Amino acid sequence: MAKKSRIKARDTAPVDGEVGPRQPCPCGSGKRYKACHGAAGGAAPVFVSRPFAGLPGECDIIALRELVPAATVPLSVPSTDREVRLCTLLPMAAPAMVRDSGAIWLGLQVAHQYGDPARDLGAVLEAAIATEKSGIVGLTSAPGDGPRLHDLITNDSLDITVHDGFGYWIDDVEDQDAAMVAALEEANGSANPTVRLNSVQAAYWTDVGPKEHLRWVMPHQEDELLSALARLHAAGQDSVAEGSRFVGMFRAHGLLAPVWDLPVGTGAEVLEAPAAKFADALADALATGGDLSAEERSARAGLANRQVTIR
Repeated sequence: MAKKSRIKARDTAPVDGEVGPRQPCPCGSGKRYKACHGAAGGAAPVFVSRPFAGLPGECDIIALRELVPAATVPLSVPSTDREVRLCTLLPMAAPAMVRDSGAIWLGLQVAHQYGDPARDLGAVLEAAIATEKSGIVGLTSAPGDGPRLHDLITNDSLDITVHDGFGYWIDDVEDQDAAMVAALEEANGSANPTVRLNSVQAAYWTDVGPKEHLRWVMPHQEDELLSALARLHAAGQDSVAEGSRFVGMFRAHGLLAPVWDLPVGTGAEVLEAPAAKFADALADALATGGDLSAEERSARAGLANRQVTIR
């Protein structure tokens, strides 16, 4: 008997581009694609490959969701007169919290995955706005067709504050008991020192103990960025500091985040000028037309093999 057609499964696949059935699903569930968004019958909600496109600071939002331990951003939300703060991580990885003051804290680093993080954020924010009682607000099922974060905020840019730790969890609490302080200290122990560079967008230095890294989320299309990086690598122009080494890329929410290893003791300040110079060189490489040379094609193949998909 002939094998059953797999057309149905392909028709239900909601991602842009081809994903092999045995590859990890791009939604980040940990399942193989054929058992998740590639399953016949649509086993999971619609997956949006680039959910934060169109938001101000798309690259920074991705960095805050995936790479930065502790940061906050004030959001302008016309539908409420309450303070709304976007946070990397909230206690217990809560999707949102309504504080005693009525302020709303919205978390980026959460456990649930419903296919479109921007719609999840919109649903949680709407639920928090509708809630007067303080406490945690979250999702227990897919949010459906409600507004996305894009539809609820009016920020033209993001005013990002990167914190040394999670002290912002209790910065509105006057009476801080011993248990609260102890929990905060434990959380702070997992927060690697991180600094956002000023000379370029969405580039973050971090100290992970035995190493330092520069992790830089870039807005360019993947194929174009890979070719440009290959040109710079083949020309020996892919350094961002003395002794730095370009080691690969993360892929998250439809964009790439190149990563450099840095000598211990480098720090963030010395990266400012070299990062700006690299950004100029990258812009030139992106604007370069024509085919890659043999050396550049080899470099590109090597770079393509050094990608790790986060989401």
